[in-house]
Amino acid sequence: MHSLDSFAQDKLDDLKRRQLYRSLSETLREDGIWVERDGRQLLSFSCNDYLNLTQHPSIKQAAVAAIEEYGAGSGASRLITGNHPLYAKLEARLAHLKSTDAACVFGSGYLTNTGVIPVLIGQDGLVLIDELSHACIYAGAQLSRGTVITFRHNDIDHVNELLERHRSQHRHALIVTDGVFSMDGDLAPLDELLSLGQRFDAWLMSDDAHGIGVVGGGRGSSFSANARIPVPLQMGTLSKAIGSYGGYLCASAPVVELMRNRARTLIYSTGLPPACVAAAIAALDLIEREPAYAALPVEKAKAFTKRAGLPPAQSPIVPIVIGDEEGAVAASRLLENEGYLVVAIRPPTVPPGTARLRLTFTAQHPDDKIENLADFVREKILG
Repeated sequence: MHSLDSFAQDKLDDLKRRQLYRSLSETLREDGIWVERDGRQLLSFSCNDYLNLTQHPSIKQAAVAAIEEYGAGSGASRLITGNHPLYAKLEARLAHLKSTDAACVFGSGYLTNTGVIPVLIGQDGLVLIDELSHACIYAGAQLSRGTVITFRHNDIDHVNELLERHRSQHRHALIVTDGVFSMDGDLAPLDELLSLGQRFDAWLMSDDAHGIGVVGGGRGSSFSANARIPVPLQMGTLSKAIGSYGGYLCASAPVVELMRNRARTLIYSTGLPPACVAAAIAALDLIEREPAYAALPVEKAKAFTKRAGLPPAQSPIVPIVIGDEEGAVAASRLLENEGYLVVAIRPPTVPPGTARLRLTFTAQHPDDKIENLADFVREKILG
């Protein structure tokens, strides 16, 4: 065996021993909630398509029309010839939604974080990250080559302590957090973090991947308390509640213009296909037009937690922490046997000892199915 193959096989064997091996399962999404996997039809509670817009007729029609007019792909990076006319419309819509001066669309949420953070922070900078933030935030911070320090989850006192200790030693500082935490479903205290940032001249950046479209009237986590929290750097994705693909940063005009000139993940990536951009525009139109529909995922998550005897949901995401990896996988299989797809989440996605079931709720999940799932979880998994 070649040494490369031997290296890879040893790593795979170790993952299997630790119940951390992952494999791709071909999954046919028949509509917004039902999937076919391994010849079985399952009701999925594991998708981030919170508003089921990936299958919405008007969204699909917008994508098809864009292909007919602009073609299947963009052909180049945005700074060459890939900046097709739909981009300007989408960026204007995002800036309006987030109440910022401007917006810049990237190829994905991961590319947004790994592009934006290094532009703002260099070797002489400081990045403070909530310990439960998404992996791409850590990746962007590491690429910045600045000093990176994590703070305890949603612990304002710890952030204050770290800023008092380290801020004066660095030219610039950045506080980064998920707005809605992807594996826990809770919200960041953005108003308090913003106040701390203003006190210490530390810029606040929130990742709203799981907030846009479903909390704060669809405007996201910085609007979740029915009042705008003026977070200066609001990024997110177009691939979850929006139902398309891509990432964005909403910020001031100078910051956005700087990104267009310096963010390597924008400069050196091919632009998004026109269909993705058109679908995102149509999705934002729908969210603005139907705020009651956008509120359904959180309402259904709250109905589930109430019936299952769990803490009230703050977002469409509800975690059920099992602890060990083997137990989480077994619980997932138990649910699959009952006709539910609820994928087990294991380290390194979550901290060691916190393997879990991660349930996500969408606008179109039937209420009776949610009740049945809650009863089963309460009796067979929690009880």
